[in-house]
Amino acid sequence: MRRHPWRCLCLAGLLAFAALNGIAYTHARAMTHFVSGGIKTPHPEALSPAGKLGVLVSGVRVPRPENLTRPDDIGLASTTHRFPSADHTLEAWLIEAGPSHGMVVLFHGYSGSRSDLLPQAAAFHELGFACLLVDFRGSGGSTGATTTIGFGEADDVVAAVAYARNRLAAEAVFIYGVSMGAAASLRALGPLGLRADGLIVESPFDRLLSTVENRFALMGLPSFPCAPLLVFWGGVQHGYSGFAHNPCDYARQVETPTLMLVGAVDQRATEAQALAVYDRLAGPRSLVRFAGAGHESFLEHDPRLWKRTVGEFLQTMLPPQHP
Repeated sequence: MRRHPWRCLCLAGLLAFAALNGIAYTHARAMTHFVSGGIKTPHPEALSPAGKLGVLVSGVRVPRPENLTRPDDIGLASTTHRFPSADHTLEAWLIEAGPSHGMVVLFHGYSGSRSDLLPQAAAFHELGFACLLVDFRGSGGSTGATTTIGFGEADDVVAAVAYARNRLAAEAVFIYGVSMGAAASLRALGPLGLRADGLIVESPFDRLLSTVENRFALMGLPSFPCAPLLVFWGGVQHGYSGFAHNPCDYARQVETPTLMLVGAVDQRATEAQALAVYDRLAGPRSLVRFAGAGHESFLEHDPRLWKRTVGEFLQTMLPPQHP
């Protein structure tokens, strides 16, 4: 060290950089590869100092999402459907309506499943719409055990809408996506060229990097350089560029009429970041802000506002041949 101090410093720097990349690789894998059973790591803001240290060392634990409730638990009849998407098989519940106005295809958020959206499906059904609740790849009854935070899931959106149109004979198809489901829907309707009669998105993030940075902020930790490294290695593990997975860019190609619902105090997909998506939407658009709402179900936060807003949007978007 005395003879070659600069070489030693460079070697130490390289070793530290390699170690940091190794940790980032492990964390990216933990966030995108579901495990069997066990307890899910609490949300960042709920972790104790010791818990935060443990997460920094070993990464999060995300059990494979399961459907813990079913439509009949809330008094709705359903049938189970399976259909292909890329190299996965997706599973979904179909909840039919009487003289249906159309069909809403529902997509859940990160580390969730279709059962999370049963309250929204009940509300859509009450409005007279059939519902197709879809498990993304890796969740619930669908195959796989990984997630790409909305990138590959965009193919699932395309497959589900095609199934609704071609196999279920849905004339008017509306898409409802929450958080990751919103990101996947925007990519499907933008770069992938999907067409739908209307889009409702809740709590969309603007960039994958932004939403990862927000997790560090919730833990009270600086996001650089770990957040960019997580995005980089997550993309490498799943075969895409995480830095290009940006709903705010996808929005430029989305001409579908869109209703965006945002939470005023959302710390995971902030209002400002959601507005960055909204401002770039290419088609007709409307925005509703839920005061006091974080990254949560807006239907549960303010049922009257949600039902009124969503109902008015859907009625406006119905094709002329529907009453």
